[in-house]
Amino acid sequence: MTKEVIFVCIRRDSWREGLSIRALARKYGVHRRLVREALSSPVPKPRRPPVRRSPRLDPYKKTVDDWLRADLEAPRKQRHTVKRIVARLEQELGAQVPYTTLRDYVTLRRPQIAAEAGAPAEGFIVRHNRPGFDAEVDFGELWVNLAGSATKCYLFAFRLAYSGKSVHRVSASCGQQAFLEGHVHALSVLGGVPAGQVRYDNLTPAVTRVIFRSRSREENPRWDAFHTHYGFLPFYCEPGLRGAHEKGGVEGQVGYFRRNYLTPVPAVDSLEDLNVRLLEFERMEEARRIGLRIRTIGQDFAHESVLLMPLPDEAFETGLTLTPRVDRYAMVAVRMCRYSVPARFIGHRVRVVLQSAEVVVYADRTEIARHPRLTGRGEERFVLDHYLEVLLRKPGALAGSEALDQARRDGSFAATHEALWEAAKIALGDSDGTKALVRVLLLHRHLQHVDVIAGIRAALSVGSFTHDVVALEARKAAEAGGRSPTVAADTQSLALPATGQEPQVTSLTMRRVSQLPGDTRPLPALDAWDQLLRVPRREPS
Repeated sequence: MTKEVIFVCIRRDSWREGLSIRALARKYGVHRRLVREALSSPVPKPRRPPVRRSPRLDPYKKTVDDWLRADLEAPRKQRHTVKRIVARLEQELGAQVPYTTLRDYVTLRRPQIAAEAGAPAEGFIVRHNRPGFDAEVDFGELWVNLAGSATKCYLFAFRLAYSGKSVHRVSASCGQQAFLEGHVHALSVLGGVPAGQVRYDNLTPAVTRVIFRSRSREENPRWDAFHTHYGFLPFYCEPGLRGAHEKGGVEGQVGYFRRNYLTPVPAVDSLEDLNVRLLEFERMEEARRIGLRIRTIGQDFAHESVLLMPLPDEAFETGLTLTPRVDRYAMVAVRMCRYSVPARFIGHRVRVVLQSAEVVVYADRTEIARHPRLTGRGEERFVLDHYLEVLLRKPGALAGSEALDQARRDGSFAATHEALWEAAKIALGDSDGTKALVRVLLLHRHLQHVDVIAGIRAALSVGSFTHDVVALEARKAAEAGGRSPTVAADTQSLALPATGQEPQVTSLTMRRVSQLPGDTRPLPALDAWDQLLRVPRREPS
């Protein structure tokens, strides 16, 4: 029995049975002093902590205290650590004091010495959050089983301070493109922009330099243009752990969301699939109450959402525009990675829009290539369709090409293509057979992928492998399936169905003209000007 239970039993038996102190002590096997203590008070006295001596440290306690007092005036980064105190005691006084003994003593004495010297105690103030005004942003690390491979990703979190409504997005990096795209996604989901401050760490995508001992920051020009476009004011916390409490809501939100919705490690085929799941998780969060609040997150957000500033009419272009030159391998280098483009652009300078998940390549205003963004240093991405014109002149290069190897791995070069290639090489030889295959692959630019595959199978069934027969059978398969036999030219037609569309380019002149009021003035009369057309001809002198 615990001491508290013994006290209750002693007091109960003394009152009900009238037992003496000696009888109670004999019954419970305790000393008579404990019985008297139990009868005088129902609560046991707190146990006094034992005072332990440390023979090795006692002679040097005054010296250690003096060093700790001197630290109050020393710069923060040049104060004594326990390891340094142990070293000084050994070097200057020849004392051998165990590290753990000194650590416990310093942990106890450092705050006592600071209090004796009148140093102010560190405290925190509860912040008042106005609805629709303040928000907080942070990144957190996250592991994802992406297409069967463990991949380190980053979780972007945007949290409204009043309601606690949070929007999340997972990206493969925490660079500026992911940072800006996370904001665009969050503001579009929230349906507005906070009217007050948005609190940040000193993130590299936003801050290029922290001004010493001040709240001023030198901002990245693109970030400055971004928050100016949306009309909110960024607030930067103190660097390091000293500023973590200034946006404590989102600091805890990242860990909470990761533990409750992303554990165990999520397994997905693409990050886009995972981001779709996050939308459902965020809807589930709206039914949660934070701490001791009476209302749910969804109820508070319903009150806050109407107070947010409206979104601008046009979204900000978050992609970074680069202008690399296409090398002789039909590749462009973008951030230590290389991507293929159609071979006809070799030697030309193209425009690349670098986004967090994609790399889009343009020649003038026409999209010529679109790739998923690579994250590993030195990685390369090839599309076999980009090299077909070159392979017509160099058919021997196809078998050992990296473009063919990647096409086999992603499934765009299927077993049906392999069967056609083998049949063509047996009948025509390696060179002409490969050329016959390349001509069939060119059909993917104008016909549906499934129709070309059906056309190849039909051609092989009758012992043919020419592109004319494959094209005819592919059109028959399209008509039988109720599809259009031809499609628009696609820059990556071999890579299965197309993913992108031609970007819409807004004319600045037409945009300005559309904002002008209608012209109701009558057309000018030009009859008086016709007499200028009847000028008498001068006779040569």
